[in-house]
Amino acid sequence: MPSKSIIPKTVNPDLQRERDGASFSSEEFAIWWAGCAEKLKFNRGVREYMYKDFDYDEYTQVFYMSYEDICEFAVKSSINVAKKLRQLQSERNPGGNEYWPTLFEEPEMWGLHLAGNPFHVMFMVVLRALKTQCTPEQYEEFGARVERFEVTATYAQTELGHSSHLRGLETRADFDRATDEFVLNTPTISSYKWWPGGLGHCSNYAMVMAQLYIDDQLKGLHLFYVQVREEDTHEPRPGIHIGELSKKIGFLGVNNGFLGMKNVRIPRSRMLMRHAQVQRDGSYVKSPVDALTYFSMLATRCIVARNTTLSLATAATIATRFSAVRRQSPIDPRLPEPQIIDHVTQQLKVFPEIATSLALRLAYDYLWDLFNVTSSDIDQGNYERLAELHALSCALKVMSSNDSAAGIERLRLACGGLGYLAASNLGNLYANTVAACTYEGENTVLLLQVSRFLLKSWRAAEGGAPLAPTASYLAGMQQNADFKVWTGSWADMVNAMQLAAANKTSLALRSLCNRMDKGESEKVAASHTGIQLTQAAEFHARAFVCHNFLTEVTGPKSKTRTSALNRVLEQLLELYLVNGTLKHMSDILRVASLTDVHLGQLQARLEAALTKLRPDVVAIVDGFDFGDEQLNSILGFFDGNVLERVFDAALKSPMNRKPVPKSFHEHLGPFMKSNI
Repeated sequence: MPSKSIIPKTVNPDLQRERDGASFSSEEFAIWWAGCAEKLKFNRGVREYMYKDFDYDEYTQVFYMSYEDICEFAVKSSINVAKKLRQLQSERNPGGNEYWPTLFEEPEMWGLHLAGNPFHVMFMVVLRALKTQCTPEQYEEFGARVERFEVTATYAQTELGHSSHLRGLETRADFDRATDEFVLNTPTISSYKWWPGGLGHCSNYAMVMAQLYIDDQLKGLHLFYVQVREEDTHEPRPGIHIGELSKKIGFLGVNNGFLGMKNVRIPRSRMLMRHAQVQRDGSYVKSPVDALTYFSMLATRCIVARNTTLSLATAATIATRFSAVRRQSPIDPRLPEPQIIDHVTQQLKVFPEIATSLALRLAYDYLWDLFNVTSSDIDQGNYERLAELHALSCALKVMSSNDSAAGIERLRLACGGLGYLAASNLGNLYANTVAACTYEGENTVLLLQVSRFLLKSWRAAEGGAPLAPTASYLAGMQQNADFKVWTGSWADMVNAMQLAAANKTSLALRSLCNRMDKGESEKVAASHTGIQLTQAAEFHARAFVCHNFLTEVTGPKSKTRTSALNRVLEQLLELYLVNGTLKHMSDILRVASLTDVHLGQLQARLEAALTKLRPDVVAIVDGFDFGDEQLNSILGFFDGNVLERVFDAALKSPMNRKPVPKSFHEHLGPFMKSNI
C-alpha cells in the first residue's frame, strides 16, 4: 500500500503559475482582509501555536467514527483547545485576558473543532449574555466562573413547541416570597427547552429564558441562571430532566440537548438583574427597554453573519484552488486539457462567490461597528440606535446565511464528484452553514421583523421625520426619485437596488393598508401580506450590502491601499454589482428604464469581469489567509496536490484495512452460492 510519500513536497506547478502571475500582492490583500498588519501577524502567530502538533490524519478519521465517538472526540478536542489557549496566554500574556477566552471560538480555531464544539454556545452566547445582563456583583459571583471555564453553561431559550416566537415561550419562573426563590417549571412537553448546544451532556449550568410571574401576574420574559447538573458528579439536579437530542445533519459533536424542569428552585439573585429587578419584597422594577432582555442575541446574530460569510470564503478558497489544478474538457481539441478555471461556466460558479464573500464581510464590519457604538450608547442610557441595530443584524444574518449556504452548494458543484467526498469538507461546511438559516431566529421570521422596521421608517419619511442611516434611502422614494438617464455606473446599480427595495416596501405597505381597509385587523393583514413584507426586507439587506461595498471600495479608505489592490477590489465590486443587477432585473425594471441594449451591455460586462479577475483569483483566496488545517480539505491545500491527497485519503479509509470485508463472508458470499 502506498504511504504518505505519494504526496509531493512541492507546489503543483499550475497553482504556482497562478500565484506568480497575479497582478497584486496577496500579502497586502491579507493585511487588508485582517484589518491591519498587526492583526494579521497576531492571527498567524496564534494559528502557528495552536496547530503546531496538529495530527491531520487523526482528524480525517472523524468522518468514520460512530456518533457517540464523534461526540466524545468533540469534547476531547475542544478541551485541548482550551488547554492550549491557557498555555499560550501564560507564555505570552501572563495575568492578562488577551487569548482566553476570547479566541476559543474564533475562525483560527475552526480546524481544531472539526467534530463540532460543544462549548460553542458558552463562549459565543452565554458569556456575552452574562456580561450584558448581569449586575457587576452577579458577574463576579457566577459569570466569572464561566469565563474561567470552572463550570460549563449553555443558553436555553428555544422550546420544543416554540422557537422564534419568543412571547409564546411556556417555561415559568414563579417568585416565592416565603423562601426568596424562583420556582421554575416546564409544564408541558412543548415547553421543554430544545436545541441548546452543549446542553445534552456537557453543561452543568444553563441561562434559561422564562416567563416571570409574581403573584401569578405575568411580567414577561427574563433570564435565569440555573444549575442543571452537580458540579462534582455531573449528575442531573433534582427536578431536572436532561439529555441529548440525537444525530443531526451537521454539527455532530455539538451535543445539542433538551431540558425539562419540575419545581426547580433557585435563589432570587440568580435572575439576571442588570436591567430589570425583583426586590426581596416581590416588587418588580421594569427594564427601561424590553428589548434589552434580548440584547445578547443581537451580538450572536452579528457573529452568525460573520461565521457564515467566512464559511463561504473557506469554500471559495477550496473550489478556486481545485479549479486551478484540475484539467478537463478541451476547449480546442488540438490542445491539452485546460485548467477548468479557464471555462467561463466554471468562472461563473466560483468568482461571484469570492465577490460575495467580500461584500458580506464588509457588511459585517459595518454591523459590528454599529453594535459596539450601540453598546456604548446603552451604557449611557441612550437606546436610539437599538431599533436600527436589531433590523440590520436580522437582515444581515438572513442574507449571509442564505447566500453563503447557496454559494457553498454552488462551489461544491464546481468541484465535480470530488466535492461530494466528506474529506473535501464542503459537505461539512454546507451542513453547518445551512443550519444558520434556522437557528438564532428562523430567517423568514427575522425578515418579518425587518419589515416592521421598514414600514415604521416609511411612515416616518412620509411625515418628514429623520430616518436611521441604513433606511435613509426610503426618503428618496417619497420624493419620487428615479433615474433620469441610465449610465450603468456603479452608483446607478446601487441606486437601482435601493429604489427597488423602497418600491418593495411601498407595495407591501399598500397591500397591508388595502387589507385593513377591507376589515382585516393589522396583525391579520400583516400575516396575509407576509410574502411582500419578506421580499421588501430581503431587498433592504441587498441594497445595504451593495451600497456599503461601493462605499468601502471607492471611499476615502481606498487612498490607504495600493493601486494594484484597489484595482482588484474594484473588479470584485464590478462583478458583484453587475451579477446582482442581472439577477434582480425584474424588480429593477419597475423603477429604472433599461433597454435591451442596456441589458446586453450588462451581460458583456459580466463576462468581461470574469475575464479580468481570472489571473488573480488564486492570489485573492490566498489573501483570505486560511491555513490548511482550517480548510481541512483534500481539495484545498496550499500546495494544490489534489489527486495525490484524494488517493491518500481513500487509502486511509478503515474499509481498506482488510482486503475482504466481513460482510462478504457473512452475507454476500453465502447468498451468491445459495443458487436461489
